[in-house]
Amino acid sequence: MIRSFTQNDALPIIANDRVGCVVWPVLTMPKPNPIDQFKANLVVSLEAGTFMRLVLSRPTRGDDAPEKVLARLVNLKGMPHLSLTYRHPTRDVTKNIPITEVGSWISEQVSGHFRSALLGTMKRDWQLHVDESGEAKLVGHKSSSNEVPSREHDQAKETILDNSARDWLRGLDVVDGDGKVRASMADKHSQIDRYLEIFTHLAKDCAWIGRDGPPLQLADMGSGKGYLTFGLWHLFHRVWKQPMRVIGVESRQDLVKTTNDLSRKIGADGLEFMAGTIESAKLPKIDGLIALHACNTATDDAIRRGIELGAQLIVVAPCCHKEVRPQMGKPEPLASVLEHGIMAERMAEWATDGLRALFLEWAGYRTKVFEFVSSEHTPKNLMIAAIRIGEPFTSKKAREQIDQMKTFFGIKHHALDSLLSRN
Repeated sequence: MIRSFTQNDALPIIANDRVGCVVWPVLTMPKPNPIDQFKANLVVSLEAGTFMRLVLSRPTRGDDAPEKVLARLVNLKGMPHLSLTYRHPTRDVTKNIPITEVGSWISEQVSGHFRSALLGTMKRDWQLHVDESGEAKLVGHKSSSNEVPSREHDQAKETILDNSARDWLRGLDVVDGDGKVRASMADKHSQIDRYLEIFTHLAKDCAWIGRDGPPLQLADMGSGKGYLTFGLWHLFHRVWKQPMRVIGVESRQDLVKTTNDLSRKIGADGLEFMAGTIESAKLPKIDGLIALHACNTATDDAIRRGIELGAQLIVVAPCCHKEVRPQMGKPEPLASVLEHGIMAERMAEWATDGLRALFLEWAGYRTKVFEFVSSEHTPKNLMIAAIRIGEPFTSKKAREQIDQMKTFFGIKHHALDSLLSRN
């Protein structure tokens, strides 16, 4: 009788002496682990110089986790590194790791953080899928490209503010006649560009891009010189080719005239500026309301106005938090911490914006609070973005949390308290 042998069995010389034939063992080899195989393919492609790209997607958790990770090979100080861009809903974070650390890094990512990974090489593409039970599957495909990507670390960043934005950027004195960003306006240019990146994510969440139907209507409250108002118009009309009416509301008549003159000069159809305040401006029913750096309770006025006008999207960047601080007590176990002035100030800011987010949830919105503009260019600011997802003034949980938070900090009055009477 001929039998199969495993790797641990001793090898026989003769299995059947009657016929004198030698039968070598049939080895039962373990099935390759798809994750280990994907890791090996990645490491080999980096060492052989055939690596093209790597994309990780389908994150296993939400919160502030990146939606995907993009990787490319770069040279840093003469040494190969993998440059990783972590794509969050409102920002990108870039990290560089030497290729000697890639093996352990990719194992961690595909074993616990992402369920999909795509490796592109000059010879073959590999797609790894991991289901919710942890079972992995690896599929190979013909290479989608054989063009070697740039290995330069400092590449020109893709920006929404390309040459097509030169006319209004020049009119606002952000760039010179040659289209170069003025040194004194570099921070402002970065701020506009970053803001439009954030708004791109929010517009996608609202399903605005490519939407059929009447033109969307957006109001920018306290538009000032119009930097971001022109940017929003540019994003919709020139980048997305999407019909949109953008209205800038500004209390200073001279700025209203200047911005309207520039709008007419560049032929910005669908962009207009009007004199008024957050509360007094005569606006139609709108789809989105923006109010950046509205001081103190002006932010609350903008939130209330957006709710009243039926805005699907409300975006505010608060500043000058003055209303709540004088009312706040020093509850335990925070009493000793709040003895420090800077701690009490920060806590008042967080409590104020936290209540604003809860009031928006009470009004039927899904909220997200995040940092606006990286600290390399401007001071850190919080931004509150809210998208309407349900019936207003029905969330018992949000209402209870508002009451609990006000009671805990001893806050007797908030500028949005009038919303509590609506149900």
